[in-house]
Amino acid sequence: MTIDFSKLAVPGVQQLSPYQPGKPIDELAREFGLNPADIIKLASNENPLGPSKKALAAIDSELADLTRYPDGNGFELKSALSEKLGVSTKQITLGNGSSDILEFIVKCFVSQGDEVVVSQHAFAIYGLVTRMQGGNVVQVPAKNWGHDLEAMAQAVNEKTKIVFVTNPNNPTGTWSTKAQLTSFLDAVPENIIVLLDEAYFEYVDKADYPNGVELLSTYPNLVVARTFSKAYGLASLRVGYGVSSEQLADLMNRVRPPFNVDSLALAAAVACIKDEAYVRQSKELNDQGMLQLEAGFDQLNVNWIPSVGNFICFEVPGRAMEIYQGLLSRGVIVRPVANYEMPNHLRVSIGTQQENQRFLLELKGLLADL
Repeated sequence: MTIDFSKLAVPGVQQLSPYQPGKPIDELAREFGLNPADIIKLASNENPLGPSKKALAAIDSELADLTRYPDGNGFELKSALSEKLGVSTKQITLGNGSSDILEFIVKCFVSQGDEVVVSQHAFAIYGLVTRMQGGNVVQVPAKNWGHDLEAMAQAVNEKTKIVFVTNPNNPTGTWSTKAQLTSFLDAVPENIIVLLDEAYFEYVDKADYPNGVELLSTYPNLVVARTFSKAYGLASLRVGYGVSSEQLADLMNRVRPPFNVDSLALAAAVACIKDEAYVRQSKELNDQGMLQLEAGFDQLNVNWIPSVGNFICFEVPGRAMEIYQGLLSRGVIVRPVANYEMPNHLRVSIGTQQENQRFLLELKGLLADL
């Protein structure tokens, strides 16, 4: 080949590296010659409960119409979200996962040379979508593994277009209180967009944890992104949404691709909204699993970062990649987080009681061997 197409790509794309998801079960089985049935995946913060029966029934009812395009406006899902959240359907933007919402808001407001403020140890997608648009990422050092919102507000200048805030944060699981968040929002100029990523919202029951949707009427520059991939158990279908002012939603819908959420995802999400028992069960399983892992880490004298998500980071100084590879060889997939400037940590998703116990037993064996 005589043409280097990478040099022909736009500058923002030239500097990107592909996002690396958690290792799939089938890939690990091929690499180590393992039986897929013996592998547990605790790498991608997925719901271990299995899908809602109501969601499965809704999907089944849509199968006969696979030759038809989905409702491009997502009327039924927007209506269900409107009723649940107490907002207008005109305030809702649907996405192929909540990552769509992050990309839409950047496409609307960021161009070459603009700045986007993020926290250290925050979700990698923020930087990817910003650089893709030619924007510059301003990373603010974390405070106790979480967002230093005061410092992030101070990092805003005349070049800033968006500030990304993740609550709770992925991968660290840390969270910001309502007082911290509102103080931050008060300090940010009203012409700066604040994207509040609440992908793990349903797992949090802290008394001082804020509900971003309830803040929209006070802060018109706020966009709240949520997903059905976690507590609602629809990761494979990729459906999320943004809630904002009608004006911001209108702008995001201008850049939203047609039919970006498929008919199976739309139907399943509507069913899940109505399946409150499933979400409660998901949270109960997560709460129990979190306590199980915390207790297990304590017994192994392994430090961990307090988390309110469906995952937890633990520290194995100088041995993170050895432990990661060792777990892989034993059929347990977790997530390295060195690309988040956390080279001594690994992140493990909360699984079932049996999966959590298997992980802890394999970790115990590796710590004893190394």
